[in-house]
Amino acid sequence: MTAFVFNEVNFDNHEQVVFASEAKSGLKAIIAVHNTNLGPAMGGCRMWNYASEAEAVRDVLRLSRGMTYKNAVAGLPIGGGKSVIIGNPKTDKTPALFEALGEALERLGGRYITAEDVGTSPADMANVASKTKYVAGLGDRGDPSPFTALGCFVGAQAAVKHHFKRDSFDGLTVALQGLGHVGYDYARRLHEAGAKLVVADIDQNSLKRAQEEFGATVVDVNAIYDVEADIYAPCALGATLNPDTMNRLKVKIVAGGANNQLATPEIGEACRQKGILYAPDFVINAGGIIKVCYEYMNTPEDGMDAHVRRIGDTLAEVFARADAEGVPTSVIADRLAEERFKK
Repeated sequence: MTAFVFNEVNFDNHEQVVFASEAKSGLKAIIAVHNTNLGPAMGGCRMWNYASEAEAVRDVLRLSRGMTYKNAVAGLPIGGGKSVIIGNPKTDKTPALFEALGEALERLGGRYITAEDVGTSPADMANVASKTKYVAGLGDRGDPSPFTALGCFVGAQAAVKHHFKRDSFDGLTVALQGLGHVGYDYARRLHEAGAKLVVADIDQNSLKRAQEEFGATVVDVNAIYDVEADIYAPCALGATLNPDTMNRLKVKIVAGGANNQLATPEIGEACRQKGILYAPDFVINAGGIIKVCYEYMNTPEDGMDAHVRRIGDTLAEVFARADAEGVPTSVIADRLAEERFKK
């Protein structure tokens, strides 16, 4: 397994990868610390019913590396890390499971700070917090989704201004994939700004709400890639920008909240060649981690909204540099992050 980790394509010189287990609770977790040059690693804990340990390793390394880049571009005093729990979040959760995770984090002595992510909640983080202080996203103030949605909205504004040379969403059509906490709030903001929404999700209740509240048009989850729209907003699974979908998309901008939207790095160039302005995911969706960092570091929150809104300024810089250098926006975003965290 060690050889597999070092040879995994997403390893990228991770500082530390820890396998944590606890027999009584059944905990099987992997904690990945990618880089701590800017500060302790911070990133959420994902619980997922992975098909194999190798799949879990691949996911945690990919996500951990992504957090380093996201946190650096967002101008936060933290590094990048992530953790995953192997298990079904609907059937395998117990307080003891998350208490055991807390004990594992405590043994790391603060090198990694966790928070909620896919499959986990503020309530789960409260159980983690009973065993360690190295956890954020607690209580009623814990949900970072509205801040992620705000970042996506101001990021989309920057993209619209750059590509269409306009400040308004009036009359623009957005094909939005995924109406979870982030996607739904993002959809609300777009609707209030005058955009027309075409939405897809597996949750029928969310689709019905979007129809009733936003006048959204509903399409099948697979048909969202064929919608003629101005903006594609992926807010669900990663890797939805891939060779298949790139041949189907009829949009001018990609601006959404999902992580790891590019199936491979080469897709960034494919977007450029096709004339699609891609808002790099780890730049546009950083609002949530900004919120969590402010909370954990006890930074006065009166500056938090402005910090999230600076995502639009960062993207404007990315777009301008990409145009000037004739390279994909994804490449510029990587460079911007590396300028900040690499020593």
